[in-house]
Amino acid sequence: MSRPDRDTHPEDLAAIGRDLKRYVWILGGLVLLLWAVELVDLLLFGGSLDHLGIRPRTARGLIGVPLHPLLHLGLGHVALNSIGLLLFGGLVILRDERDFWTTLLLGTLIGGLGVWLFGRPSIHVGASGVVFALFGYLLLTGWFDRSFGAILLSAVVFLLWGSALFGLSPMQVGISWEAHLFGFLAGGFAAWLRARRGRARSPVKPAT
Repeated sequence: MSRPDRDTHPEDLAAIGRDLKRYVWILGGLVLLLWAVELVDLLLFGGSLDHLGIRPRTARGLIGVPLHPLLHLGLGHVALNSIGLLLFGGLVILRDERDFWTTLLLGTLIGGLGVWLFGRPSIHVGASGVVFALFGYLLLTGWFDRSFGAILLSAVVFLLWGSALFGLSPMQVGISWEAHLFGFLAGGFAAWLRARRGRARSPVKPAT
């Protein structure tokens, strides 16, 4: 018995190549934006732009909700968050570009509002909340989606980077664990939205 040929059409390979190239530009562009803002802050403003971060429960601090992922406490802070953004962001965008942008937006806004409402009286800055949103999406998508691929993805992420959950602990000093926590919850919400969208697309089987 002969096996039927499973040819991959050149146009399919070209489309995959275009998608991968776009993903590289998106992730690279976001990382470059973080570095550009921090360099401008350090070289031209002496780090004073960090005062635009989230100040919990203050009117002035609300401006930090959309801005806080762009602000960092030095180049080392940017480097750590850049690695997380490339790693977790890459996994999410490879799965679904729409989910990537949704998680990024929810991590910024919902995560930022959570910090503004419940955070310690300090200035909270950095993209770590967004990184934890991407991490939360990856870790919880298996729970909400319940498909084999989603469960496998969540299991692999947990096995490789489950130790990152310690970043949610309030015992850490000098780290905005609140941003991590609310970002993580926002990512879980993004995973729930994806699963809900998938169920809405599935046809309902008539009862027999």
